Amino acid sequence: MVKHQPLQQVYEKQLCLSFLTGIYGCRWKRYQRSHDNSSKWECAWFIILCSTFSLLLFWAYFWLEAHNDYNQFNWLLYNRSGEWKDGTVPILATTAVGFSYITFLMILALCHISLGQQLNLYWIHKIGVLAALITTVSGVVSISDVWGDEWDIILISLQSTGPFLHIGALAAVTALGWLVAGHVIRAGRTSNVLLVLYMAPLAITSPCIMDRNSLKPRPDVIGRRGAPMLAPENTLMSFNKALQQGVSSLEADVSVSLDGVPFLMRDRTLRRTTNIAKVFPDKQHEDASLFNWTEIRSLNAGQWFLESDPYWTVGSLTGRDRNRMGNLTVCSLVEMLRLTARANRSALLNLHRPPPEHPHYKTWIMDTLWAVQRSGISQKRVTWTPDTDRGRVRGLQQTSLEKLSVEELRHRGISSLTLRYSQASNKDIQDFLVNNMSVMVYPVNEPWLYSVLWCSGVPSVSSDAPQVLRKVPYPIWLMSPYEYCLVWITSDLVSIAIVTGIFIFQKWRMSGMQNYNPEQIMLSAVTRRPSRDVNIMKEKLIFSEVSNGVTNTDEHLYPENGYDIGQYK
Repeated sequence: MVKHQPLQQVYEKQLCLSFLTGIYGCRWKRYQRSHDNSSKWECAWFIILCSTFSLLLFWAYFWLEAHNDYNQFNWLLYNRSGEWKDGTVPILATTAVGFSYITFLMILALCHISLGQQLNLYWIHKIGVLAALITTVSGVVSISDVWGDEWDIILISLQSTGPFLHIGALAAVTALGWLVAGHVIRAGRTSNVLLVLYMAPLAITSPCIMDRNSLKPRPDVIGRRGAPMLAPENTLMSFNKALQQGVSSLEADVSVSLDGVPFLMRDRTLRRTTNIAKVFPDKQHEDASLFNWTEIRSLNAGQWFLESDPYWTVGSLTGRDRNRMGNLTVCSLVEMLRLTARANRSALLNLHRPPPEHPHYKTWIMDTLWAVQRSGISQKRVTWTPDTDRGRVRGLQQTSLEKLSVEELRHRGISSLTLRYSQASNKDIQDFLVNNMSVMVYPVNEPWLYSVLWCSGVPSVSSDAPQVLRKVPYPIWLMSPYEYCLVWITSDLVSIAIVTGIFIFQKWRMSGMQNYNPEQIMLSAVTRRPSRDVNIMKEKLIFSEVSNGVTNTDEHLYPENGYDIGQYK
């Protein structure tokens, strides 16, 4: 006669699995977890999570590459709101938080899939995913409205980052191979994602894929408003800082005062870069050209830089620079040109025409030319940008801010172009250079953009950060077509080998599990690990004999299993 003892169950403390299911779906208990297929509703939420991750990845990449134009973005916000502030800080902060949160949820979801756990996103996370998605979509729409031209930087940046993004994507997909292999095998489906990724370099073009012998000389750097990251823009201190960084030319924005004195000012008003709110509070919103030179000269043009710290560089200034900066005044065109002549450099002038009510509305060109003559600089060293009255300025160098055909440029007597980097494709640059048209590209503040333009053969660039470009003695990367193909094919082959090995191993492992008797797994586990701290759940049947031996009845109870009941005494 056999006496049955109560059934005893011992559970493994699966801390890692509890953490995954608890954080993702708030299922901390074992009985809450399931290996069943996820519901269509939860699969839909997984698709929403993946879409949000992809959109945030695109959004984060955009802002990473748009660093070249942060100053322009802040200036656009200033023109809309009238208040200067760094609008990129809250955007970057929220993007970093949202991307980190969504990435964490993505990792948890992929771990669920790899472990065969049912997806069940917690409702709080669903709210968080929707909030991140809606916020990002709103940001994309807002940027398209305020700063729509900036989207071009994504395609331009791929000329620099494309090969590295391809290698990074290969590494990510290869790393995920172990997680998704089991799911793909169970589902019995294949995907063309890997094939598309392996062939992606066919669509990548970059001027930096070239023979090193074809690389042209380093582009000259023009100090755009001097060195505005080191000193207040359009001031003598800013131009001196730019000259210290080895610029070849100085670029300035020119307005004409009420009494006909050309001075340097970028904005329409004096509010942002002077203390006019304290000196002339009733006139702070008026056009800068409607003040006479005496009034303009009385304003402080440096204190705003110390207070607002627009480029986060004030902390690196010396005490002497701070004192000098606190006493700066608005710079006249004559002063800037005389400094340029003494340094044996060139000047690029962007002229702002005064409003119609201005007394020098019709003579502003002649006022500017008179200032050029008074400065003593050679006219060949001054580049003229406005299309107005070009016939009067034949002695100066002529450049166009408009992208025109070569025939039209020659007809107007223009020998150079000044273009925004988004307007200057590699093909356009080559066409202009072949026809002896010089090209200057602006604004170029990042080494990667400078490197791409260098490989394109651009003769000169205009920069707000000459101190940054000075540290770029050679393109960031340069590969011959042969070297690029070698890197591409090698990385693809390595990824294919690893992914194939993972799938073969996973398929062999899963087929072995399907052919193995679960009862044998349970009993062998009991035999090997008799302690209570086992790694899997097990059921133990404890038998005790009442008689001296096992009866024939006992043998007939379990004839098909072949159990050695004696070992479980």
